[in-house]
Amino acid sequence: MSFEEGDNMEPIQDTLSEMMKKAQFQTTFPKIKAEILANPGIQKFLHKISATDELIERSLAKLYEFHQQHSNCVKCPGLDKCTNVMPGYSPELILSHGTIDVTYHRCPLKEKYDEEQKQRQLFESLYIPKEVLNARFSQLDIDPERFEAIQLAEKYAREFEPGKTKHGLYFYGDFGVGKTFIMCAIANELALRKKVKSMIVYTPDFFRELKHSIGQDMFYEKLNYIKTVPLLILDDIGSETITTWIRDDVLGAILQYRMMEGLPTLYTSNYDYDGLEDHLAYSEKSGTELLKAKRIMERIRHYTIPQYVGGENRRKNFIQK
Repeated sequence: MSFEEGDNMEPIQDTLSEMMKKAQFQTTFPKIKAEILANPGIQKFLHKISATDELIERSLAKLYEFHQQHSNCVKCPGLDKCTNVMPGYSPELILSHGTIDVTYHRCPLKEKYDEEQKQRQLFESLYIPKEVLNARFSQLDIDPERFEAIQLAEKYAREFEPGKTKHGLYFYGDFGVGKTFIMCAIANELALRKKVKSMIVYTPDFFRELKHSIGQDMFYEKLNYIKTVPLLILDDIGSETITTWIRDDVLGAILQYRMMEGLPTLYTSNYDYDGLEDHLAYSEKSGTELLKAKRIMERIRHYTIPQYVGGENRRKNFIQK
């Protein structure tokens, strides 16, 4: 038996050969043989290779294996309930060195599952609700107040060129209108279609965790990862408590690095540009520092396209954020 991806397994034919030696099996063998040879897939294959009676007799264990596994596929109960020896793998008959053998390939459900797993590895998140992480454009409710935002998001994902696209998006609007959901749809689309690695972080919690990990190795690891990820989504920026350290040494450092390296950053916020600038300008300890806030905003304004997102509060239905 051969496998598409070289898996090490106990050959099924060894077990079947033992079964065929048992008296009980021998009494039902003619019926089983007839059933095997009536399988349309087996008939087609035997005709294709012009199989002789002698070859068929020598290959009954292999043909039985194919028949059993193929029958499971015909009655497929879904990938999670697959009863094949290799769940998610479909059998195929081949002629190898003058003998009939069975090889296995991933079925469509397995291929889809593996692709989704790869996608999840490309799209990571910190502190984001699970219900929005699998967002797709096809799931978006299109209403007049969100139409332009959805159009812009789809256009951005469609025209995104890995390693070349440097600008991002800045979606702002009221609570619960779907800003995060749309951003996750962008990230999933780019992961699936263009293999773009991305991360979305809920900004207030991320900054809070960084503050608690100052001086630890993980602080620098997390900060460096956020700086260098190919596509970064800062969710709900403006909801964090501003300190000069958060603004200048963390957010400023992240945005400066990404600007210099041409790495796109996407944002969601309840503030428009001017509102976010006012938010960044004030901290309890230092008061108002407009110049420092403007410096941060320069790295946001010139590298994003702003878009208002309107509509009803979807969060009340636990569907979209």
